[in-house]
Amino acid sequence: MVFKTLIMIFGPTGVGKTDLSIDIAEYYNAEIFSCDSRQVYKELNVGVARPSIDQLDKIKHHFIGNVSVTEHYSINKYENDIIHKLDNYFLSNDIAVLCGGSGLYIDAVCNGVDEMPDHDDNIRKEVTDFYEKNGIEAIRFELKKVDPEYYRKVDLKNPQRIMRALEMYRITGRPFSEFRKNKKVSRNFNILKIGINLDREVLYERINCRVDKMRNDGLKQEAEKLYEHKGLVALKTIGYRELFDAVESKISFDEAFELIKKNTRNYARRQLTWFRRYEDTEWFSPFDKENIIKYINSNIEYIK
Repeated sequence: MVFKTLIMIFGPTGVGKTDLSIDIAEYYNAEIFSCDSRQVYKELNVGVARPSIDQLDKIKHHFIGNVSVTEHYSINKYENDIIHKLDNYFLSNDIAVLCGGSGLYIDAVCNGVDEMPDHDDNIRKEVTDFYEKNGIEAIRFELKKVDPEYYRKVDLKNPQRIMRALEMYRITGRPFSEFRKNKKVSRNFNILKIGINLDREVLYERINCRVDKMRNDGLKQEAEKLYEHKGLVALKTIGYRELFDAVESKISFDEAFELIKKNTRNYARRQLTWFRRYEDTEWFSPFDKENIIKYINSNIEYIK
C-alpha cells in the first residue's frame, strides 16, 4: 500500500505546469489541487491563465474559481481549506497532485502559516491609499521604521507584502515579524516536490507568447469589465493593474501589454528565487514527463 502522497508541481509562471500536472494526474488517476493565489477567484479567467474548460473537464480540479474578488481570502483560510480537503481526499485516495506557482500558498501546504489577526477594511484602505498616493519608497520607509526585522526579509519590490505587514502593525500595534514564528507543522501525508523550469530565453518567449494569447482571448475586455473593482486587493496584480492604467488613459493599451510582458518576466525571476530555497526539490523540464514519472515512482514510499 502506498503512503498518502501529495505530488507538488511548481515553477515560474508560463513554464507549462498546467499541462504537465494534468498528464501526471491522469497517469496516477489523481485529482489536482491548485496553489495559485489568483486562480482561486471566480471573476479572473484570461488574466490568470485559468485551465480551460476542456482541461477542467479532463481532471477534477480544486481551488479554481471558488471565491469572489469581493471576498477576503487570506493565506490562513487557504491553509485551513486545502488541508481539510486533502485530509478528506486521502481517506479514499493515495495520490494527489498540487500545481501552482504562489510561493506563500506552497509554504502554507508544506509548513503551515502562523495565525494572523483578521483584516480590517478601513485600515487596509488607509494603507492602500497611502501607497497609491506616496509610492513604494514611502511604505518601505515606514516598514523599516516599525519592523526592521521583516524589512530585512521581505521582497521590497512587492508592495502587497509590505502593505500586509503595515496593515498588521496598524491593527495590533505589534511588528508583523512577531507573528511569523515559522514553526513547521506535521501533515498526514508525504510531500514530493517537483520543480519545473526552462532556459531563461525559452521561458521568456513563452511568457511573451502567452500574453499575446491573453490579448487575443479578451484580456482587455475582461479588465474593462473588472475596472469598477480595481481597488480590491485581488486586482492589484499583474495583467490587471497595467490595463486599468490604460482604461484611465495613463498609457496606451499597446504599452499596457508590453508592461504585462515585462512585469511577468520579472515575476517569474522572483518566483525562481523563492523556489530555490526548497532544498528537497528535484528539477525537470516540463516536457520530460517520462523521467518525472520515473522519479515519482522511485520516491513514493510504501507501507509494508
